[in-house]
Order: sequence, then C-alpha cells, then structure tokens
Amino acid sequence: MTNNFTIYNASAGSGKTFTLVKEYLLLLLKSEKRDAYKNILAITFTNKAVEEMKSRIISSLRSFTAENTTAKNNVLFKVIAEETGLTEKTLKIKAAKILKSIIHNYAAFEVSTIDGFTHRVLRTFAKDLGLPVNFEIALNTKQILQEAVDKLISKAGTDNELTKILVAFAINKTDDDKSWDIAKD
Repeated sequence: MTNNFTIYNASAGSGKTFTLVKEYLLLLLKSEKRDAYKNILAITFTNKAVEEMKSRIISSLRSFTAENTTAKNNVLFKVIAEETGLTEKTLKIKAAKILKSIIHNYAAFEVSTIDGFTHRVLRTFAKDLGLPVNFEIALNTKQILQEAVDKLISKAGTDNELTKILVAFAINKTDDDKSWDIAKD
C-alpha cells in the first residue's frame, strides 16, 4: 500500500460518500491482505457519516458476493472491477474473504470522526503530554457559540458580503416583529 492522504471536499449531495466508499473498497480489494482495513484510516465529520460509511462498505462487500451481482446491474461493482482489473469471479471471492475478516474483527474496522481520532491520539500520548491517563474532554458549547457569533459580528462593516447578510437578517427579524438583536439567533 502507498502512504498517501486524499481529501475530498465537496457540497452535500455531490457523491462524497459514494466516492469515499469506492476509494476504501479499492484499497481493500487491491491489497493482497484480507485485513488491509486494519491499515486504513478513514476520517469524516459526524457520527452519522461514520455509520453511513461503515454501513455502505459492509453492504457493498455483501452485495459483491451475491450470485446475481454483475457489472451490468451494480454500478459500484462495475467501477471497482474496472479500476482493480479483477474479473467478476475474483472480485466476488476477494469481497467474501474481506467481508468475513471484517465481521470476525469488527473492532479493527475503523472509520472515525475527526474528534474521535484526535481523542484517541491524545489518550495514547497522555503521559507524554502531562495529562492524566483518565482525562475527559468537556466543551462549554454555549461559550464557544457565543465567541463564534461575537467574532462573526465583529467582522460586520469590514466584509461587505457579510455585512449585507447580517443587515438583511436584522431587517427581516424586525419586519417579523422580532428583536433586531441577531446575536441571540
């Protein structure tokens, strides 16, 4: 396996999850090892996205093993077959072996959120960082949001586009007989 990082940055509904699942499956199916997933770090933003990716990877592998799956009736199967150069039969066999390995060692099948990954790294090096081994992370969400809103509002008047948006928002609120204080919203 090559050591590289790929970042996909795209808007909602643009096919990021499909692309990430495809790339993950390519790494798995190009590898000679059944447990290549132990060496793949996939990071996304939310727990929902983690579950979606893991679910799609597993369901894709499972569908690849089905007798009736072919490149003609499964787009992802077709793409994977083309990009790996594997025959349909070989692809089905490899998918079955990888799926079995993941099921038997599910804890090593890692797709993580950014904060989950960072937390694990910090916990690993807690002693070196002078942190207690059983440290906990606590966020004051209200304070963080207030600071972010204050910082955004402080840019009003210096950023024309932002200023227009904030003024329009305040006017819209007053038109609806609500407080013009946009910081609350």
